[in-house]
Amino acid sequence: MPRTLSLGGSGLTFDDVKALVRDEPQGRNVRLKIAPTAVRAMKRSRAVLEKAIAEGRTVYGVNTGFGRLSDTRIEEDDLETLQTNLLRSHAVGSGPHLERPGTFMALRANSLALGPSGVTPALVRMLAEMYNRGVEPCVPTVGSVGASGDLAPLAELGVVMMGEGVASAPGVEHGPAARALAKAKLKPYRFGPKEALALINGTQLMSALLAEALVEAEELLLFADVAGAMSLEALKGSLKPFDPRVHAIRPHPGQKTVAENVRRLLARSEVLESHRDCRRVQDAYSLRCMPQVHGAARDAFDFARGVLLIEINSATDNPLVFANGDVLSAGNFHGQPLAQAADILAIALATVANISERRIERMTNPDLSELPPFLVRESGVNSGFMMAQVAAAAIAAECRVDATPASVQSIPTGAAKEDHVSMGPLAARKCLRIVEGLRRILTLEAVCAAQGLDFLKPLKPGDGVAAAHREVRKVVPFLEEDRSLRSDLKKVRPGEVVAAARKAAGRLA
Repeated sequence: MPRTLSLGGSGLTFDDVKALVRDEPQGRNVRLKIAPTAVRAMKRSRAVLEKAIAEGRTVYGVNTGFGRLSDTRIEEDDLETLQTNLLRSHAVGSGPHLERPGTFMALRANSLALGPSGVTPALVRMLAEMYNRGVEPCVPTVGSVGASGDLAPLAELGVVMMGEGVASAPGVEHGPAARALAKAKLKPYRFGPKEALALINGTQLMSALLAEALVEAEELLLFADVAGAMSLEALKGSLKPFDPRVHAIRPHPGQKTVAENVRRLLARSEVLESHRDCRRVQDAYSLRCMPQVHGAARDAFDFARGVLLIEINSATDNPLVFANGDVLSAGNFHGQPLAQAADILAIALATVANISERRIERMTNPDLSELPPFLVRESGVNSGFMMAQVAAAAIAAECRVDATPASVQSIPTGAAKEDHVSMGPLAARKCLRIVEGLRRILTLEAVCAAQGLDFLKPLKPGDGVAAAHREVRKVVPFLEEDRSLRSDLKKVRPGEVVAAARKAAGRLA
């Protein structure tokens, strides 16, 4: 049965976000409906706005121009034309299209449903029905500076709603929007006063991109613990740094969680027992400091998730309409909270990529590993995993470059009326690139660690590590002699490796 999300502006959870991100337009598993409370809230604010128009009050973006043109008065006969022209003039995005525009639409609908945007319920119904019927706008992801809202991307959504622009729908792939709407049995929408402005004055592009990054990162942060535990065993590392007493006296939440995960993954390890009395005093930081590094990334994830949940349950446009009759121009469209959250998450994930690459180096370097050179028996004639480390180093370098903060890169726009902007979409796009890089590096680490563990047989690793090893071996055979690893690496599914490890370890957080 499809999961139904009731849009009321304030109730979306991270589980809802995950459902939206993973939903597909062909055969929706999520259905959107508008909460009755939201309909009432929208009708109240719309009545306030229409009264202000009837009284001849000056309301920004309703009977005035936009930005620097806010002092230009618009005649009543041109109010709808003003909204239509706004969408057409602002739809100037470029670059790759948004991969999951459904999330983008759903988040915009939920924000408008909160009420203070002053739109009619019909606008939110249109967004919900487009989602439910699989109509997705082709939205370029480059062109928003993340203040005054994600203007260009949301304008692309608006022109599709009018039956212009490019869209997809069941039976239509990147075709004329009018055709996509007709296939879904939807009529083009006519924007009333303020409605187009309300639609584009939002933070939903950066919200949707950050949501996708968070959903993917949640799984990868657990995969990092699993891959790291596999490497710890392959390198005959110590479990002492994961002792709960260590983390009780520095109780960062993520640090404690990672240490517990590794202890569970290594439970009943014969490898650990085999070198319990060895002369090594301390392991390298990439092994010993996993709780501190992976844990800090988890704490950054929690922060970014919290910011996202506030944002997607907020009114983010301008002006805002209140029940007492006030119509206030303010700055809720400014994406600084999201931009900073995306930057912080990006830095954290890039750091996990860095430490994973260092563990790959230790496993492939015979001076550090006590394993065969480059994890292959007949090294020399075989290069083994030599290039796995080089590839990981290249990916880690890209992650570090993409971790450079975007949220400090403000530049004035809009004839200096918009003199400070967030660059939130850039921050979120970079964060998504790091997510993909981290996935690749952790996959390389898990495959290298599986190879290292095979050299320790007949000793058995911990239950969770053994299960993860078996899952990797289902798709990546032991490397006896050189072969192309590219196709092998594509077969590894982090979620399946994590699920196998979790089942064997009992519980992983």
